[in-house]
Amino acid sequence: MQGICEQLAEHDHDELKAFRDEETGLRGFVGIHDTTLGAAAGGTRRYAFDSEADAIEDVLRLSQAMTYKYAISGINMGGAKAVIWVEDDDHNTEELYRSYGRMVDSFGGRFVTGGDVGTDERELRWINMETDYVLGLPEQFDHPDGYHGGGLGVLRAMEACCDLTYGDRDVSDRHVVVQGIGDMGSAIIRYLSDRGARITVADPDQEAVDWAVDEHGAEVADPNDVYGVDCDIFAPSALGFVINDETIPQLECDIVCGAANNQLEDPERHGRRLHEEGILYAPDYLANSGRTIDDTDLLRKGGYQHDRARAMIDAIYDRMVEIGQRSEAQDRPTNELADEMAEQRIEAVGSMRAKVTERRAPKW
Repeated sequence: MQGICEQLAEHDHDELKAFRDEETGLRGFVGIHDTTLGAAAGGTRRYAFDSEADAIEDVLRLSQAMTYKYAISGINMGGAKAVIWVEDDDHNTEELYRSYGRMVDSFGGRFVTGGDVGTDERELRWINMETDYVLGLPEQFDHPDGYHGGGLGVLRAMEACCDLTYGDRDVSDRHVVVQGIGDMGSAIIRYLSDRGARITVADPDQEAVDWAVDEHGAEVADPNDVYGVDCDIFAPSALGFVINDETIPQLECDIVCGAANNQLEDPERHGRRLHEEGILYAPDYLANSGRTIDDTDLLRKGGYQHDRARAMIDAIYDRMVEIGQRSEAQDRPTNELADEMAEQRIEAVGSMRAKVTERRAPKW
């Protein structure tokens, strides 16, 4: 079994903080991957992990992905993530999250957090009772009706993939399978529906499936059989590690582009296999960066400016096109090239200054 220091070295991490509060049952980890570009930010995931090792592995992979997401998006933030390790999904109380909020506050602004799986608006408000270092509350932003930065970002990545694959960015004639109808999945469905795409959904939550069918005319696939649905785009938008040795042979799509984090179980091997199979993969931390771009605009000079954030989200299209063109020209997997581009920006900034630890408070 790997020791913690070995895991930190494997994922090239700066810091891992364990926390617990026996009175509220709080336990978990904060991973700060790299602060070359700026103070660290990342969402908080509440999940019933099978083991401590699984929780640590998840927070390290997620925070590393956040560093690359910020770097490739041109955001001057460092990558972080937090996990609250619960016994079951019902362990979700104000006391739990307020205790966690005090832990977040102990970083003094070196770590700013937001939502993730299991942590939504209600939970963010509980955290915010104990610390100012929280992103994602509705009142922090001036959003037009129906706008969702994360969903729009995935749509832009899909449009780029369609342009690269079919020579046309229009998704109206495309069949998209959306796996997972959470906050991001439902936003993707709304954007696709508005553009007239054919949509198939898969989720164990029957209420969510019924919403997609009734409101957006979606077709339904069994969650166990979703990988084999004949479609243009497969959009993993729930938990990670779903693109693996078992699922890749089942895929009947030209493009994989969705909102889930860490979609590739083994990034090097499975990114290469998708490439060899002729399936265009939108690197997850690029495709799902819209929500992050929108949230962290709150930390920029002058506070949140919608037009500025929207322009950066629209640019996801250009970044995906560039990666896809490089992939074809160099015969290399897209995720490998995306990592390289992110690392080059971190290295360039790192050559100009030391890693930063300044406090970063939301302006709202």
